[in-house]
Amino acid sequence: MASKVFVDGQEGTTGLKIRDHLSPRKDIEVLEIEPEKRKDTTRRKELLNEADVVFLCLPDAAARESVSMVSNPKTKIVDPSTAHRTDPNWVYGIPELSKEQRERIRDSKRESVPGCHATGFIMPLYPLVSKGIVAKNYPVTCQSLTGYSGGGRKLISAYEDVDAATKEKLRGPRPYGLGLTHKHLPEMQKHAGLENPPAFLPVVGNFYQGMLVSIPLFRRMLKNQIGAKEVHAALQSHYAGQKFVRVMPLFGEGHLNDGFLDPSECNGTNRIEIFVFGNAEQIILMARFDNLGKGASGAAVQNMNLMIGVKEDEGLT
Repeated sequence: MASKVFVDGQEGTTGLKIRDHLSPRKDIEVLEIEPEKRKDTTRRKELLNEADVVFLCLPDAAARESVSMVSNPKTKIVDPSTAHRTDPNWVYGIPELSKEQRERIRDSKRESVPGCHATGFIMPLYPLVSKGIVAKNYPVTCQSLTGYSGGGRKLISAYEDVDAATKEKLRGPRPYGLGLTHKHLPEMQKHAGLENPPAFLPVVGNFYQGMLVSIPLFRRMLKNQIGAKEVHAALQSHYAGQKFVRVMPLFGEGHLNDGFLDPSECNGTNRIEIFVFGNAEQIILMARFDNLGKGASGAAVQNMNLMIGVKEDEGLT
């Protein structure tokens, strides 16, 4: 029997991508809401409780409201919003972090999808913190470059629906969140296992999708002052056998274009690639992935697959 799925907020960037993943699948029945009733609380409540799985592709306050309307004890909720990412009653949706995390997701009825920046930060760093290679009180810094689709329809319009003079101003990358209080910081700190939040600088680029997240480390501050080779080996060991995680060759050998790392190489996939670069004194961890894939809709569907008991990679590449 097909699982009934309702995407609450199906017209947003993430909602549309989730529907793209689900629509070809014969094991999924997507419940439709009539266009004129998208803001009808009664109709939404009916669908929220009819569904086996609900995706909440909504702003935080609206996501919390939708959760409050779910009374069916069998309904499972996957929430891509920021609302529940540090809530102890919700499971955080990175199954590759550990065998135990994957089982928590599999057994959960309330799952929170990680933020795109947080995904690229936690996945390279958590294995090193959990092994004691990077101390929990390490003063971590991070820069994250994302395509403008990461800002949803409003930012997409700001880049695409403008005159020529404005387009010229938008050609270069633009740092934001300069008060160092980005909304992903709480989950980044908690799920990476850090005692303090990182100094985090997000940057939006003039390209539609793709991400590069970078974390510099000083060798002298690592356990036993280990180098890039040992850090790379630790990441390889942690992610061995994970379909959607690739620890790339040390120093990116064979994967650079004239010395440059392309942020769009993973677009259209649920894959994340982790790189280790550096020299005798310094190391840079880098994660490359699709902000709309492993950074949003792909991760949401991957977690849904676990929760309904089908193959984890069903409908994903």
